[in-house]
Amino acid sequence: MLFIRQAGTPGARRACFPMPEDPDPSGLAQATAQAAVLGVPGDALVFAAPWPAAVATARAASGREPVVAGALAEADYGAWAGRPFAEVAAADPAGLGAWLTDPWAVPHGGESLAGMGERVAAWMESLRADAARVVAVCDAGPIRAALAHALGLTATRAAAFDVAPLSHTGLAAGHGGWRITYVNRKAAP
Repeated sequence: MLFIRQAGTPGARRACFPMPEDPDPSGLAQATAQAAVLGVPGDALVFAAPWPAAVATARAASGREPVVAGALAEADYGAWAGRPFAEVAAADPAGLGAWLTDPWAVPHGGESLAGMGERVAAWMESLRADAARVVAVCDAGPIRAALAHALGLTATRAAAFDVAPLSHTGLAAGHGGWRITYVNRKAAP
């Protein structure tokens, strides 16, 4: 199962909580350039989160129309969506502290990181038999959730993984669970 983090967005550049946005044009151009290096096989099952940046990145990186999978959506950050992290830290330090330490916390009124993790894990398990053919394009949160599922980590512990825009993370389905083959690899066009 290959996860590709979507191209960067204006909000990501400003260190904001994620929300649906279009990708940066330069990131989309990089995704297109990576397509030749990546070489998505003809039998690949290409999925994308429902956000514009993920769908556009999947098209650019694979050369085809992806299947939109709601399970790959970033968490719903409620009142924090689109706001800079620093602004939220100043306005709601207790809420941000709870969110950083409790995977079930939803001080923003949206979805917990643990809830996102459950839906990503269920999606992964539903595709276990075809995992070697799956390409999933989404933002960093669902990729961290996939790593948490594979390693048995909480969502807050999985936040320690760096997942750069357009990086690749590989997971392989095995008899006893999932193996991590690589994390945050960049393809050089």
